[in-house]
Amino acid sequence: NDLRSAVEHQQLALYYQPQVDGQGGISGVEALVRWSHPVRGRVSPAEFIPVAEESGLILALGAWVLDAACRQLAVWTDHPQLRRVTVAVNISARQIQQDDFVQQVRAVVRRHGIEARRLKLELTESVLISDIQGIADKMVALQLDGIRFALDDFGTGFSSLSYLKRLPLDQLKIDSSFVRDILIDPSDKAIARMVISLGHSLELEVIAEGVETEAQSSMLASLGCHRYQGYLYGKACAAPAFEALALGAAAAPA
Repeated sequence: NDLRSAVEHQQLALYYQPQVDGQGGISGVEALVRWSHPVRGRVSPAEFIPVAEESGLILALGAWVLDAACRQLAVWTDHPQLRRVTVAVNISARQIQQDDFVQQVRAVVRRHGIEARRLKLELTESVLISDIQGIADKMVALQLDGIRFALDDFGTGFSSLSYLKRLPLDQLKIDSSFVRDILIDPSDKAIARMVISLGHSLELEVIAEGVETEAQSSMLASLGCHRYQGYLYGKACAAPAFEALALGAAAAPA
């Protein structure tokens, strides 16, 4: 009930975590939903996202997130130093399984007048279990509009190379669980190397999540990964704080 009220009464906010390239330049952000409850205070997404999934509220929540992210993209379009920033939005299984999902996304893009290529939709492997061909068809339709797709948490779930063969992906994300101990765990290093090599072989971008230290970044770079996301480059923050970070990075001397 509280979550339903939060969606209806604008208690939710989007935060943005920077994604950077090999030179440290900010190329995009991932949009992450945050909930400030008037009594409970900050509620963790780990608590309320499962509730949203189980209750069906994920459809309303997902629609709000997509709309808010595209609205913010439209604002940044008018800023000369932010107009090339991309925004990644997480899409749930129930969202993409809707018959009119393609029409919904197209309507949001059209309503806010954004460039479709600046919007990236992130899917997890769990999304693909039920109807991979139907999902692939929807992805193809949206990709023809310019929208890009990333496969999140690759290697943590029901990994199948058939996903990579059948889906029109643009990016693979190395899960933070493989990055955390990449300096000390040979298995994590080997998995990261495999994902990077596989991505490059399929002509996909590869981005590593959960990068917290320069040593991790250097290790990933040595393995061929040159896109990163994590606390080393910035925590998720509200739009004004991200703008200050991005503009500060752009103004910094080379």
